[in-house]
Amino acid sequence: MGKKREVTIVETEMEVIGVKKLLTDDYKVVEAVKSLRTNILFSGTDIQAIGLTSCDSNDGKTTVALQLAASLAQNGKSVFFLDTDMRKSVLPYRVEHKEAILGLSHFLSGNATLNEVLYHTDEPNLSMIFAGLQPPNPAELLGSERFKNLVQQLKKYYDYIIVDTPPLGRVVDCAIEASLLDGVLIVVNAQNNSIKQIRRVKTQLEKTNGKILGVVLNKVSMRDRGGYYGKAYNQYGSY
Repeated sequence: MGKKREVTIVETEMEVIGVKKLLTDDYKVVEAVKSLRTNILFSGTDIQAIGLTSCDSNDGKTTVALQLAASLAQNGKSVFFLDTDMRKSVLPYRVEHKEAILGLSHFLSGNATLNEVLYHTDEPNLSMIFAGLQPPNPAELLGSERFKNLVQQLKKYYDYIIVDTPPLGRVVDCAIEASLLDGVLIVVNAQNNSIKQIRRVKTQLEKTNGKILGVVLNKVSMRDRGGYYGKAYNQYGSY
């Protein structure tokens, strides 16, 4: 057998990705995310690689994941945002970038090196990898030894790795990743997700021995509390 190749992170000149425009400065949202951040910080040093999943698309999972990653970075932690939704990632269409983006699918399939897919952002202390082009076998790539080595290597370089996974209510990708992560947060859309959907996601994670850290309640109507955020904002509940 040949010698196992390990991934190595080397700081090089790379394009800086603009993510700040995606972050809200709404006071109530920022404070709710800080509450979530505090709970994570006090969860122990063994909780480092954290996945976020949801029941369905459009539950706000990616927005919550990015807000959390930025909040941790603003607290002085070195943070890596890993987009593993190789089936239908929305990030490349939301962020500011100049060059063609290489991502996780390119790296895991052997078509790019780690340093070719790693990007800094305009948020200090926050770096990231995009999902990349949709491959024919995303589940197999996420279950590969190469992905496992990537997660382990990132944990050596960064305080926290926030992993934006595909919605588990749609595909099994997150369940495959869960065993490699230190824990998973389930983002629940308070307006659309049913108890049945949430239980299905919980069961899928338990089947793969994924550690459920808790639930982030998103898109909560505030009408009954004397106000309403509207479509532009989300309310994040701590777990």
